[in-house]
Amino acid sequence: MSIMESAHALVVGIANYQKINRLPETVLKDAQDIHNLIISPQHCGYSPDNVQLLLDGQATQASLRQALADLVQRSDQDSTVFIYVSSHGGSVEFGPHAGEYLLPVDADFTSGASLAQTAVSGGQFTEALRAIPARKLVVIFDCCHSGGIGQPKDAEAPTVKAGLPDNYYDVLKQGQGRVILASSRNTEQSYVLPGAANSLFTQHLLDGLRGGAIGPGGVIRILDLFSYLQPKVTSDFSSQHPILKAEIEENFPIALFLGGKSATPLPTVPLPDSYEYDVFVSYQAKGADKSWVRKTLLPYLETEGLRVCIDTRFPLGVPVITSMERGIQQSRYTLVILSPDYLESGFSEFESLLSQHLGLEQSKSRLIPLIRETCNPRLGIRILFMLDMTDEEEFETNMDRLVYQLRQSPVSRNG
Repeated sequence: MSIMESAHALVVGIANYQKINRLPETVLKDAQDIHNLIISPQHCGYSPDNVQLLLDGQATQASLRQALADLVQRSDQDSTVFIYVSSHGGSVEFGPHAGEYLLPVDADFTSGASLAQTAVSGGQFTEALRAIPARKLVVIFDCCHSGGIGQPKDAEAPTVKAGLPDNYYDVLKQGQGRVILASSRNTEQSYVLPGAANSLFTQHLLDGLRGGAIGPGGVIRILDLFSYLQPKVTSDFSSQHPILKAEIEENFPIALFLGGKSATPLPTVPLPDSYEYDVFVSYQAKGADKSWVRKTLLPYLETEGLRVCIDTRFPLGVPVITSMERGIQQSRYTLVILSPDYLESGFSEFESLLSQHLGLEQSKSRLIPLIRETCNPRLGIRILFMLDMTDEEEFETNMDRLVYQLRQSPVSRNG
């Protein structure tokens, strides 16, 4: 059975609103292209029978509610559910109808009461998602394409602020296996660059699903997809920062990679930067950590053509701290091998602190934590996404992801 056989999707694109400001026609192309790619057997591999597309007049309040209800009936705990929404979204900050709203094509902003009656409120959308039993659920919003929604006819109607606030996404992600991905921060707009066929965010989302994101084992996983598209968007336009909110226990598959093909090996051509090494390995040089790093990790990385800086190659007659400092400065990334022994080691902790401080100075994320043995690192490490090597079944997948990351330029912290 295909891993995506029980995958379901709802794709929504609304540009030509009946009663409020319209959005660019690009919105419709975004949704149509996402739909076409999702059902492509050469790419994402969803069954066309399991994917619903609602464009413009099809995306009424009643239709949206019914489509969400259908996902409850069609999916189960083992399903993957993918929801993409490109439309107006907004929030009312004061008054009896305060809250967040997704605006269907027939939304009426004549008054606060009419908006509440014709839009999909945050509470309604939250309850609809909670009812979906799937433990692999992704909701993607590309919802702030213009500065305003329109002016109400009623002078006493509340002002609707375009875009959805971050706390709305926090609520939506609650529940096992929930990921919310938004095209921009709530203070930003989602841009369409001049001459582009798609919005900036959706263009990179499409590119990632077409094979740009890494696909070890023939699947694209949700965190790998975000790791691909987030720096791409911000690199193209520094005033747009995609965000991700998640409540997950695993980096689960969201689509097939090129129809299920295993990712082809990446070229070993060095990146055009000044680093002498691809990675500095920070670990506790004794016991099981020492054995794993030197007998498993190091041979694997060097077989992939990566340049590794490790303590066994420090020059003789030079203070260890001096060699540590130089190695971290001359390496694109520092890889921290986490275990209870590591956390008790002063030298190892010193190395990770050096790397984090250097990353802050340069505004780049250059520290990669890897959990070799279950432990509880300090908060400064826990806030980072960590590779979990305690699951032997995921070893090859995580090593592929590590090699892929080490061949990428560090992501700007401003992005």
